[in-house]
Amino acid sequence: MRNDANPTADQPASVSRRAFLKNIPVVTAAAASPLPAMAANSGKHQWAMLVDVRRCIGCQACTVACIQENAVPEGSFRTVVSTYSVKLTDGTQPAGTYVLPRLCNHCDNPPCIPVCPVGATFKRDDGMVVIDGDRCVGCAYCVQACPYDARFINHETNKADKCTFCAHRVDAGLLPACVETCVGGARIFGDINDPDGELSRRLKEAQSQLKVLKPELETSPRVFYIGLDERFAGKVEGQGTLWKPRALHG
Repeated sequence: MRNDANPTADQPASVSRRAFLKNIPVVTAAAASPLPAMAANSGKHQWAMLVDVRRCIGCQACTVACIQENAVPEGSFRTVVSTYSVKLTDGTQPAGTYVLPRLCNHCDNPPCIPVCPVGATFKRDDGMVVIDGDRCVGCAYCVQACPYDARFINHETNKADKCTFCAHRVDAGLLPACVETCVGGARIFGDINDPDGELSRRLKEAQSQLKVLKPELETSPRVFYIGLDERFAGKVEGQGTLWKPRALHG
């Protein structure tokens, strides 16, 4: 498969989520991590995603598509575009609003795996971090361990839940639902081991601009960002607001 063309009851936000939203302007400001070393050495598929923030219009088509594809319960999300109202810290003039698409980072060194007492969370050979729902006991250790606030306990299944890059779709030769429905073409999904794929090409072209979330934690995320606003990476204060698609559920 080659991507390569982009063309149920409410639960209060957790403390970790609120902390994440408050601190996100800081954690995105660090230098980008290098691309995974195995990309040049392994013959296997190694899936990753590039998010071009410059193309994101904050329409939440990705969020809606994910909810419908993966039956995500109300009040939770596997992917979402957070919106921030930001201002410059060296003055009173507002800098405007800013959007940031977020999802599981499918880290090469995922902190969610070693804390699972039953081995329900694991990394597939193709780089996707997934959850075995039959083994998961809903202890939420992995939810607390994730530094990206990308996991939650599904209140319908009482199991851990998160973005899987739509593994079931990828295994069938399809793109993740969020990528397929992105109207701005902001999400590029593909195999970083495919040198001729659009993902590899775009990553190489933008290598000097690439950023990942919280690089200082050395989790080596597989979700890369380009086009982060200079003001967002510097003298900025921001408070994120989380859009909740309540109208989608009966």
